[in-house]
Amino acid sequence: MEKGMVLRGKAHVFGDDINTDYIISGKYKFKTLDMDELACHCMEDIDPDFTGKVNAGDFIVAGSNFGCGSSREQAPLVIKHAGIGAVLACSFARIFFRNAINKGLPAVECETSFIRDGDELEIDMGAGKVTDITQGTEMEINPLPPVMMDILREGGLTDYLKKHGGFRL
Repeated sequence: MEKGMVLRGKAHVFGDDINTDYIISGKYKFKTLDMDELACHCMEDIDPDFTGKVNAGDFIVAGSNFGCGSSREQAPLVIKHAGIGAVLACSFARIFFRNAINKGLPAVECETSFIRDGDELEIDMGAGKVTDITQGTEMEINPLPPVMMDILREGGLTDYLKKHGGFRL
């Protein structure tokens, strides 16, 4: 990821309070550690056909409190392994938000009510905006602190720490 990172993809819209068990059902979480296998079940309790609709780089778009529930890191990892480029939501459960950044999955806080399922979106992390190309609308995003952008650029916290040996604040 670069400083002016721009992501493009299609919106897959969900509602409020999408918990980690909706992201990856508990019936799968403890059967395997293979994230590619788990990714096949991403969001299936809400939309059984979800992974068949997703193209690499697409976005999950949700309302408030996305990622509530357990603190397990499988939820953002499964989303990332399913090919999702970022999650946009009005708000995130704090532990999910931090886990997402730590695992290299952009978590973008912004107003999402104007976004429709299937809309083509562009997220410009550097400029701090989301453009709904389909509707011709634009929305500001809550900017991430520089250290979080650096973690995303490196692909997650582990890769960041391997490269830098610690935090550069």
